[in-house]
Amino acid sequence: MNFFDFIKKSFLIIFLFFIAISLNSCGTLSKISSGIETQFSEAFGKKKKKEEEPILIELLRDAEKNFAKGNYEKAYETYKEIRDKFPGSPQAVLAQLRMADSKFWQEDYLEAIALYEEFEKFYPNNEAIPYVIYQIGTCYYKMKRSYDRDQSYTEKAISTYQRLLQNFPDSPYRAEAEKRIKELRELLAQHELYIAKFYYKIKYYRGAYQRILYIINNYPETYASKEAQKLVLTYYQKALLETKEFAEGTKKDFWGDKVP
Repeated sequence: MNFFDFIKKSFLIIFLFFIAISLNSCGTLSKISSGIETQFSEAFGKKKKKEEEPILIELLRDAEKNFAKGNYEKAYETYKEIRDKFPGSPQAVLAQLRMADSKFWQEDYLEAIALYEEFEKFYPNNEAIPYVIYQIGTCYYKMKRSYDRDQSYTEKAISTYQRLLQNFPDSPYRAEAEKRIKELRELLAQHELYIAKFYYKIKYYRGAYQRILYIINNYPETYASKEAQKLVLTYYQKALLETKEFAEGTKKDFWGDKVP
């Protein structure tokens, strides 16, 4: 079972109970034998109108059934209905989080990020916040691109995971976050190496040399850095010669213009 399957299955069984208790210390949550259907007690100690409670229980049951079956769009709509019809309730808070989870498993990562960030904004002290930050980072991680493409999502994933490690160093997501940061830093280093080699290919040697130095100085632990160290002397010699040619006005830049 991979890490995502573990999160998905274990979250379904225990996360509702964990969040419900953390949201309201006087609440109770009973689990149906399958671990899929859940039923909240009388509004976690906050009395509800008798006509509202059966509706809320049924909505929660339907949402969890659909989520467990992978019917994430239906689950999302039901969670949204809970949030909108029962504002201010613990169930609405939980539904807000599960809306984000539904979008995540639909692979609608940008929408999931927006919902996770909204949850973090409105409930900054909720015990689910480490999970929320981890999920934001994972959304960016899922959207990362190959080393020859733009690395904006890679950088955002790293910064989000680092925020998780800084603010919640003892969270259960620490090991996975550290592992991914290492992987993502390698990707950034490979991106810089790709650009350096491209500059060298088009004979922009000073730019190539600067990129090689950047890799060595900023990503020393990566495989890309080891390769950069093998290239640095050659790139330096070419950059030195190019600097002289630019100074003499004998070499043109990439666009065909002479550089004084």
